[in-house]
Amino acid sequence: MTQEVNHFKHKVHVLFKREDLDHERLEGKVAIVLDVLFATTTIIHAVHSGAKEVIPTLNESSAREVAQNYDEEAYLLAGELYGETLPGFLHPAPLRLAEEPLLDKTLIYSTTNGTVALRQAAAADQVFVGALINAEALVDHVLSSYPGKTILIVCSGSMGNPNLEDACGAGYFVDLLKARMRDVGSDAFSDTAEAARMIFKSEPSVESLLRSRVGRLMVERGMEEEVHFAANLSTHQTIPKVFGGVVKPV
Repeated sequence: MTQEVNHFKHKVHVLFKREDLDHERLEGKVAIVLDVLFATTTIIHAVHSGAKEVIPTLNESSAREVAQNYDEEAYLLAGELYGETLPGFLHPAPLRLAEEPLLDKTLIYSTTNGTVALRQAAAADQVFVGALINAEALVDHVLSSYPGKTILIVCSGSMGNPNLEDACGAGYFVDLLKARMRDVGSDAFSDTAEAARMIFKSEPSVESLLRSRVGRLMVERGMEEEVHFAANLSTHQTIPKVFGGVVKPV
């Protein structure tokens, strides 16, 4: 499915780590936040699997504080810090979490980078949850709903550094956008957007994810199936969006 968008001077820019948000003007822009391994992939799959909403939080303590506002049977807590599942929380990876009773539940979710990036991007006009698994549906929605807006693709990164899996994901988004924005000219895409696309085009996404530092760590922990799942391209139609700090499907 290819939707060409003409006559709009979109500008597409990629931030390779969430810390770069501190130097970026967000007002008037559409932000697509990526944490491919695994926060945004997990959020997309959780909503796809029936979760009513997802509340991204900054850390364990804020997640527990949010949980106090809900009846015990109405929510699930999931999350990690530096790759370790938080005590008393559910495992944060997408396939494992989808085995839990998510239907109509509020998922309160805390991760080292991805949920923090979603909170930090809040000043953008629109904030979406993106990953390899929902890229095509999300790109088509953004282009049709917000013509002319600058699109900012935000990689969460890892511990203040860029990471390969998010750069690969950003490159896939740029590749899809280029295919749909053929008349806007190459100057609509920043150097970082072009660099991300080159990374994505250099090898299959699953190879990039398995070769990444986080991907290798996940394989060592017996989670290769999760990495392969996160590498799938546009398997989900789910488009989660942040509404006042709460993620819900559009």
